[in-house]
Order: sequence, then C-alpha cells, then structure tokens
Amino acid sequence: MPRSIRFYRVNDPYGVFSNFAPYPIEIDGTRWPTSEHYFQAQKFADESHREAVRAAGSPMDAARMGRDRSRPLRADWEAVKDDVMNRALVAKFTQHPGPRSTLLDTGDAELIEHTANDAYWADGGDGSGRNMLGVLLMRVRDELRRR
Repeated sequence: MPRSIRFYRVNDPYGVFSNFAPYPIEIDGTRWPTSEHYFQAQKFADESHREAVRAAGSPMDAARMGRDRSRPLRADWEAVKDDVMNRALVAKFTQHPGPRSTLLDTGDAELIEHTANDAYWADGGDGSGRNMLGVLLMRVRDELRRR
C-alpha cells in the first residue's frame, strides 16, 4: 500500500472518497443524494434553503447552492463545519459496504484530497492546504477499525 493516496475526481482511483460520489446517505430520517448535498445544505439555518439543496439535481448543483451567499449562512458555520462533514462521512462509510471496504483497505496510508481548488478541505494542489477531508476520512477509518 502506498504511503499516501491522492483523490479528487469521482471517476479516478479512490474517487469513492469524493463527496460527489453517488452514495446516498440517511441522517435523522432524511435521505440525501450524496454527502455533498448534506454538507452544503447544513450551511443554512432555514429549512427551505436546506430542502432546496437536498433536491438539487447533482452534487455540483448542491455545491453551487451552498456557496451562494444570497442564501444566509448560519452564524455558527465555521465552528460546526468539521463536525457536519464528519457526520456525513460516518453515514456514508457505515451505510455503504463497498466504500467502507475501500477506506479500510487503505491501511495506514495518508489520504489526501488533491486539488488547487481548495486549501481547507484539500491540499491546495501544492501541499500547503489543510486537507481536512483527508484528515476526517482517516479519523473515520480509525473509528471503523475499532467497531
């Protein structure tokens, strides 16, 4: 197993780690088409905005809606966004055996979302980013091993 695994696009190797990957999740009795839909919807306190994002036709549409600042961002978003992402990832990797196996089969490899498009969730393309998606995936992997 390589020491590090880079991922980004859904159709690439390890694309299952992308929040755009087509694995619906259920949280609190609500079905979300992808973890991206869930994550983006949680940016809003208003139920109508969350529901509009949930109904988005694709994860890219959900992402665009979540980034649309004409919708008021919930006041505590920066404080809760990592927990929201973790909840989405736990749901995805406990509800889908294939992705769970892929994640567990990575051994102890460092998981890196590799793109210049994001310096918080990804590595910023040059390794300077925080790679929080990778960090959270590794935490979920550790949690799954303990189960």
